[in-house]
Amino acid sequence: MIRVIICDDHAMIRRGIRETLSEAVDIQVTSEAGNYAEVREAIRLKECDVLVLDLNLPGRGGLEVLSSLRETDSPIKVLIVSMFAEDQYAIRCLRAGAQGYLNKGGEPGDLITAVRTIAQGRKYVTPEVAHMLVDNLSTPENQTLHASLSERELQTLLKIASGKRLSDIAEELMLSPKTVSVYRARVLEKLKLSNNAELTVYAIRNELV
Repeated sequence: MIRVIICDDHAMIRRGIRETLSEAVDIQVTSEAGNYAEVREAIRLKECDVLVLDLNLPGRGGLEVLSSLRETDSPIKVLIVSMFAEDQYAIRCLRAGAQGYLNKGGEPGDLITAVRTIAQGRKYVTPEVAHMLVDNLSTPENQTLHASLSERELQTLLKIASGKRLSDIAEELMLSPKTVSVYRARVLEKLKLSNNAELTVYAIRNELV
């Protein structure tokens, strides 16, 4: 039996994932979580072979969950299931330690296949991601500027591009406004931009939002 924990901040999404996985006789959902703290607690209390993880969590995001698991040498395998486009986030997630990446717009059957594949110790990527990986290996110099952003910097960029104020971003990420301002300054420097308007345009042009 493959034991699965689902982590997504939207209850309806978690329900949909649970119902899809319930169709497989060899998969059992052992727990659900809606944020970083809840998923860490679920992992501590419940048996888990595969963590189905969303990237866009409140506070500490999915990439930070990946980082935490890697730091503790956890045997849990991670499937990222996200609304973000594969061409922008899949490679970043795989490099961060995920065993697979699946867009939420995919077919339900793909989710079951992905969980089974990862549970067997193999990577799961769509043909599109596999093609990107080959291209990335052959032409690493063509990486976009935002590929160099840290998880916090990327979160800050996305939230600014979504029209949120620094004070709102600080509250959502559970940081001080001063810290968020530092992240914003780093993003501007790395992307060679000057202000929030240019950040927004950059995010739209690169299909980040």
